[in-house]
Amino acid sequence: MDDFRADSAARPGRRALPLVLLAPALLLQACGSSRPARQATRQVPGEEGSGWSCVPYARSRTGIDLAGDAADWWMAAEGRYRKGRSPRNGAVLVFMRTARLRSGHVSVVSRVVSRREIRVDHANWGSGAGKGRVARDQPVEDISPENDWSLVRVWYARVNDFGQSNWPVLGFIYPA
Repeated sequence: MDDFRADSAARPGRRALPLVLLAPALLLQACGSSRPARQATRQVPGEEGSGWSCVPYARSRTGIDLAGDAADWWMAAEGRYRKGRSPRNGAVLVFMRTARLRSGHVSVVSRVVSRREIRVDHANWGSGAGKGRVARDQPVEDISPENDWSLVRVWYARVNDFGQSNWPVLGFIYPA
């Protein structure tokens, strides 16, 4: 195997792709990512940035050092981070895996508006123009019968209103 690598690297005309060309491809991963956090993903992405998925975006905003699909964060946080059902500024809201959210989703709470409404910053929410984009200060409302943040509706920018879908959530992970 080592001989093959050395041989192919020495072939004329073969060049490695510059890191600048690989960076956007690495950022275009699906919402869930099983890759561990790297120092480079810790930079806070700008509002105008595109190509972000929810996992590296939430990781960079909160410093919560978890890997895996977004829905897997809930179990991965066990014993490492506090978790709960109450929204707090800076907490990560973890959406369950569903048929439409195959990897789940994570959002960062930017502010608590009321007992039943929060605002979140998140990446890669929605289809079309929302794909890969960062959305800031987006309303999320708790519609759970027990007011326990187990079921929410999320703002859908394309229609400038809450979407028709109800999304089950696992709860909030609080940064250290």
